[in-house]
Amino acid sequence: MSDPTTRRGTVIAFANQKGGVGKSTTAINLGAALAGMGERVLIIDADPQSNTTSGLGIDRRLVEHSIYDVFLGDKTLNEVIEPTSVRDLLVVPSSIDLAAIEIELVARFSRERQLAMAIEKLDDDFDLVFIDCPPSLGLITVNALTAADEVIIPIQAEYYALEGLSQLLRSINAIQTNLNPRLKIEGAVITMYDRRTTLAADVSQQVREHFGDRAYGTVIPRTVRLAEAPSFGEPIESFDPSSRGAVAYRALAHEFRRRHGRSA
Repeated sequence: MSDPTTRRGTVIAFANQKGGVGKSTTAINLGAALAGMGERVLIIDADPQSNTTSGLGIDRRLVEHSIYDVFLGDKTLNEVIEPTSVRDLLVVPSSIDLAAIEIELVARFSRERQLAMAIEKLDDDFDLVFIDCPPSLGLITVNALTAADEVIIPIQAEYYALEGLSQLLRSINAIQTNLNPRLKIEGAVITMYDRRTTLAADVSQQVREHFGDRAYGTVIPRTVRLAEAPSFGEPIESFDPSSRGAVAYRALAHEFRRRHGRSA
């Protein structure tokens, strides 16, 4: 398979400049659920907080090479990919060094396309490449959106959930216009849903009114087991496959596969 655009599979960025909305949780657990359904998935942790890295069982303090080295051009993605405990789910780890990358890229030619160029050189047959973005609209997120075919927006079912969303959508539109015309909003996923509150229902309705059929029907509940899983370095599918969180992410994976023309 010599065509790099075929080889790399579909590239999906998980983005929202609000922190704590479930970006890493969704990238990890959707990725794990899809891997369990036969997809080969690579998750690139592009967040200096490294939550995806630690959530997949890698001690971020012991990471020797990371996405930081890829941004600098010192390593290829192929050289920094790490296995996880889940078959067919692999990760490019992050590290705290990544916090400095935006300054280091300022003077670099094609600084917005560093990640896109790295992904184009992947030499493994991934069906899906997920990019977990930092909670900002800085140069790392611009790189992710420039590299991506699609963007998924996790939105928590809490107060101020839609605050700043218009800014994110403007940024996506600017990237579509100037850097990546193929980029599309794949969907919005409602996370941290507490069915006992009217607030969650209200936010869910607002999201569906805003995104229409791009809003996923599956909602991700707020659960203790989902919150606990990252501290054990496992996706919820491995940590507690019978939990509500695991059931929800499997349902999300089925919905994702139907949207992409794969068997549900």
